[in-house]
Amino acid sequence: MYLARYATAAVAASTILGLLSVTAVYAVPKTNLLSQWDNGSDAAAIAKLGEMFTAAGGKWESTSIAGHTANTLAKLRADVVSGNLPPAVQLKGPEIAEWDATGMTLSLDEIARKENWDGVVAPELLSVMKPKGSWVAVPMNIHRINWMWASKIVLDKVGIKEMPKTWAEFNADAEKVKAAGIIPIAHGSADWTDATTFEIVVYGMDIDLFRKAFIEGNTDAMRSPQMVAAFEQYRKMVKWMDPGIAGRAWDAAANMMLTGQAAFFFMGDWSIGTFNAGGFKEGVDYLCGQAPADNGKPGFILNSDSVVFFKQKDADYLAGSKLLAHLIMTKEFQTIFNQAKGSIPARLDVDLSKGFNPCQQKSQQDLGESIKAGTLVRSFAHNMTILQKYRGAAMEVITEFVNTPNLAANDAANRMAEAVEAQQ
Repeated sequence: MYLARYATAAVAASTILGLLSVTAVYAVPKTNLLSQWDNGSDAAAIAKLGEMFTAAGGKWESTSIAGHTANTLAKLRADVVSGNLPPAVQLKGPEIAEWDATGMTLSLDEIARKENWDGVVAPELLSVMKPKGSWVAVPMNIHRINWMWASKIVLDKVGIKEMPKTWAEFNADAEKVKAAGIIPIAHGSADWTDATTFEIVVYGMDIDLFRKAFIEGNTDAMRSPQMVAAFEQYRKMVKWMDPGIAGRAWDAAANMMLTGQAAFFFMGDWSIGTFNAGGFKEGVDYLCGQAPADNGKPGFILNSDSVVFFKQKDADYLAGSKLLAHLIMTKEFQTIFNQAKGSIPARLDVDLSKGFNPCQQKSQQDLGESIKAGTLVRSFAHNMTILQKYRGAAMEVITEFVNTPNLAANDAANRMAEAVEAQQ
């Protein structure tokens, strides 16, 4: 039933074959995409890509590795050691540059020039996809991290008329919710969820601190009084979470907010895929808004899923890589994929007026405003800034802080700096 839907993609894909050598023209495009998308809206979204690839005449395979990016990297390294370099791998942030430095990546510059990728992709992503000036990866989406979701049921019940815009306003609203006998913050404690909420706090309190600590990896900033203040704010928030956070999945925490068991929930916009799957509606069951920002400016913490391509000797896989890169960058895929996943297209020229959630439409608008305001940053918690070894060390301390009530903010800031320094 998808063949008609993807007929346009199939026709467009034929133009890519013209970019290949004479030998490759007669190849049958094949691929095996290695990713961490193994369930939920992520798996559903990537299945759409497989359908498009097949409709365009390719032979599709995918390998999913559950868990962190680190697990995907481990599989990639094992494949390299065994001499079985995969054609396409879901990677992001600094890992793209690291693998590009090996000389193993496939240049996509010819397709990129033909299709004007430089002119349509969000500027913040260009240096990530082109670590040394050459396209070796393509972005599938843009996730916004600094979302705050709220239960309309709870806000109506306690008389909160609008989403809090500063941390002082949020703290006052959280106390009001607590006084009503309702959990102020729904949370599921894992290292990445703890770090997600914490980076939202740091960014919303002091964007310069965020840049120095989490983009530059400056350990003096990590142990600074400003970071101590961020941990103090986070301690307040941890106290507004319920005792059952340990081991709770993030989507279970989302459900607490959606069903009125808790008021607020901090999480990226992949939440929308879960909300849609459960039949929950924005403005009816939940509200979305930018997480508190004390500077009063529009803000955007960006995460992006991307696919890196590696050199192949087999003509079929080479043809498949170029076809896959083309398909990922089409408006059609960017629309279908992101509607399923909850993110927004990496292309800035895709119309979101039809088929996208109102929060996704707001996300695209806020992205543009944050670019103009100079407040757009990439996500530390989601592996878009510092190297994985530094990120992992910092995240361990953040989660320790969440799960250790007597760990002081000052000690947490020092420990985070020391943990990162130990990896240098």
